[in-house]
Order: sequence, then structure tokens, then C-alpha cells
Amino acid sequence: MLLRISGLLLLIEAAFMLVPLFTAIVYQEKCFLPILLSIGITAGAGALMMPLRSSHREMKKRDAIFLTGMIWIILSLFGMLPFLLSGTHLSVTDAFFETCSGFTTTGASVIDTLKDVPKAIMMWRCVIQWIGGLGIILFTLAVIPMLNYSGGMRLFNAEVTGITHDKLRPRVSFTAKGLWSVYIILTGVLMILLAFSDMSAYDAICYGLSTMSTGGFATSDMSIHTWDSLYIKIVFAIFMFIGGVNFSLIYTGAWNRKNLFWKNESFRWYVYILIICYGLLCLNILTEGLYTNPASIMIDPLFQAISILSSTGIVQPDFANWGGLSTLVLIVMMFMGACAGSTSGGAKIDRFIVLFKFLKNEFYKMMHPNAITTVRINGKGTSPEIVSKTLAFLLLYIIIIIVGGMILCLLGLPLKDGFFCALSAISNTGLGTDTTGISGNFGLIPDPAKWLLSFIMLIGRLELFTILLIFTPAFWKN
Repeated sequence: MLLRISGLLLLIEAAFMLVPLFTAIVYQEKCFLPILLSIGITAGAGALMMPLRSSHREMKKRDAIFLTGMIWIILSLFGMLPFLLSGTHLSVTDAFFETCSGFTTTGASVIDTLKDVPKAIMMWRCVIQWIGGLGIILFTLAVIPMLNYSGGMRLFNAEVTGITHDKLRPRVSFTAKGLWSVYIILTGVLMILLAFSDMSAYDAICYGLSTMSTGGFATSDMSIHTWDSLYIKIVFAIFMFIGGVNFSLIYTGAWNRKNLFWKNESFRWYVYILIICYGLLCLNILTEGLYTNPASIMIDPLFQAISILSSTGIVQPDFANWGGLSTLVLIVMMFMGACAGSTSGGAKIDRFIVLFKFLKNEFYKMMHPNAITTVRINGKGTSPEIVSKTLAFLLLYIIIIIVGGMILCLLGLPLKDGFFCALSAISNTGLGTDTTGISGNFGLIPDPAKWLLSFIMLIGRLELFTILLIFTPAFWKN
């Protein structure tokens, strides 16, 4: 049963490869045949799995967790074929890292320069980020109704980010269709707005895909700063902000005009945190004497705050000179991330709301030992199980950063770089530091470190437990 579903997902991935194939045809690039071969291999592998039949029709929780964890690896293995076969001169390690970084919307790259990279390959990088934004399994749930009868909700819970996973409709396929419809509409609107700028239609499509997914892959080495356009920065800032909002809230808010956004506690915190981070970045710019024009104090720090908090990872060209306070704010934003249920990375604001309210209750109970308290989110009580799971998640999140950073240091990275890269990978932000450069050329780090960072990126995208459960003995016991 799991192999058959995997085959179905590979056929869907092969269908998405038609986008870079069409791009290669339009621009008459030599990578047409390698991409066509990649499609043939991927579709062939999927077709071989599809005829498989099983007496088991119901997918159990363990099956859903295993499938979700493994399918992201399988899709990355087949998704790296265009990189390997199209003359990009990437090794297997580099191609897998690039693909995994795309699917997890991390945006870290091992490519030195994009000048000689075919347009079709750059399009494929953006396509895989867009697929990974909401998730390939969620897309499959939207287009293949049969999965409703074979563990659809379990697959939904295993892939979608957040503390709880509320359905928009009784059937999980309707929920998946609703979320993807919002995602597709917003992506289309973004592409149209970018097409009105100095961008070509090709660039508008690529940046529309990578920005709505809060991934950050670009078509030039200078990213959007190639155009030096205030209009483009404002459009990007708006849609990066939207990418950090819970898509279920966007869907519900579009049909219900009762000010649902501001009533949502997570959304309010998201706005407040952005305002605070924007203020701190402005303060740092002023104290460092970097003020040059109104945009450098009104637009640039706001753009940077939204980019990092949403885990898009696009940075200002001179960000490395902004000072120590900006670096500290950047680290906090990377760790925190935006709202659960969005395309952003990080630990998610929702969990920090639970943490802070739990700590507030604990302080209160120290003075009033007999008081009965509860963590209330949006006016509703939160069960102790969810609170415990949230605290365990945040602790495990920190442990992975520490352990990952230590292993990276043992693999040859400097101390600061090791821990920063581990945080960048698990938060799916993709920023680098001294060794890689702030914009993140990870081709300079050793191959074992790239495999480790790929694994950490995957852990971060699937929010720890889905991947790590597979490595526990209890998972394999009946």
C-alpha cells in the first residue's frame, strides 16, 4: 500500500517536471533531453509501483508517519535528477542538498553562481520550493480523493505544521483543496504584480513560486536586488508576510468578514513581533550610522524583518554591516519563525504563546498553590497533553541545534558557523555565516556536513517528531 502511494507521488513529481521541460523548449536550452530523461525515470519508477495491490486498505498512524518521512527523501532523490543530468556539475551530495533545500523551502544553495545555470534548472529549483511550501502530500490529498479512505487525516497531521490541525471541512480532501486554492490564487496574484515591474515574465514566475513558499531561491546572484526597485521590495514584503500567516485563517477569513485575523492570537503576536524587530533593526541602523535615505530606515529593515521571520531568507546586500544587535535579532527571528499552518519555518509563534502562558501560570501558582490554571488560546482552554507536547518540541528543537552544531564543528566548521548553520537548517531559513557567506553558499562546507544539514532541514520541515519517531525502537514494535 505504501509503495503504491509512493508511486502515485512520483507520477505527480514527474508531472511537475514538465514545467522546466517547457521552459527548456521555450528558451531552446540543451538541458531539454536531460530533463526529459529525468521525467522518464521518475514516471517509470512511479508506474512500476502503481499496479501493486495490498489486502490492507486502512492506513494506520505508524504507516502515515513512515510514509510522510520517507516520501520527502524519495522525492528529493528523484528530484535531484535534473541537477545531475543537465550539466550543472553538481556531485550527488550537492544535487541532493540543493533538492532537499528546495523541497523544505530552506533556500540554502551549493551553486557558486547562477550566471551559467540553465533557466530550466532555475525554474525547477523554484517549482520544488513551491511544492514543498504546503507539502506534496497535502497536494495529493487535494487531487486524489481515494486517500480519504486510507489514512488521509493521518497523512495530513504528519505533514502540516502546527500544534493542532483543524480541518476546514469534514473531509480532509476538502481541507486540502481549500488550502491549495488559497496558495494557488495568492501565487498567481504575486506573479501578476511582479510582471508589472521591470521583471521579465520568466523572473516573475520564478520569484512568485519561491516567494509564496517563503523559500527564497533566486534567478540571479543578487536576488531581487538586481532590479533595485522599491515597488518590488514592497510587493515581496507583503507576500512574504502573507506566507507567514496560517493558511487556514486566510481561507476562513476570506469567507468570513468578522475580523477573524485580529481576533486570532497567533496573528496578533506575529504583527507585534514584526513591529518590535523592525524597531530594533531601525535602532541598529541609526546607531551604526547606516542611514542614507528614507528607504534605508522605512523599507529595508521592515523588509528584512519580514524576510527572516517568515524564513524566506532574502537579505539586504549590506546586512553583514548592520551591527551586533541586528545579528541577535536575526537569530531570534530565525528560531521563532511565523505562524503555524503557514509556509514558514522556525519553531512557530503558536508554540511560544503556549510556552509564555504556561510560564505565567507557573509563576501565579507559586503564589497561589491551590489555584487551577489552564493555558487559553483564542479564548479556549488548551489540554495538558498539547502543552506537554509543545514544551517537549521546544526542548527537542534546542537539543537538535546543539547536537547538530557540535557534529558540524567536529566535521570541520568553526564553532560559530556550526551552530548558526544548524539553526539555519532546522528553521528552514537558509542563511549562512562567515564560511558560507550571509546569503548562503553551502558548497564550501564538507560533504558529510551537507548530508547532516539535509537531514536537519528535513527534520525542521516535518517538525521533528515525524522524522525522529522512525528512529525509535517503540516505532517498530507492534
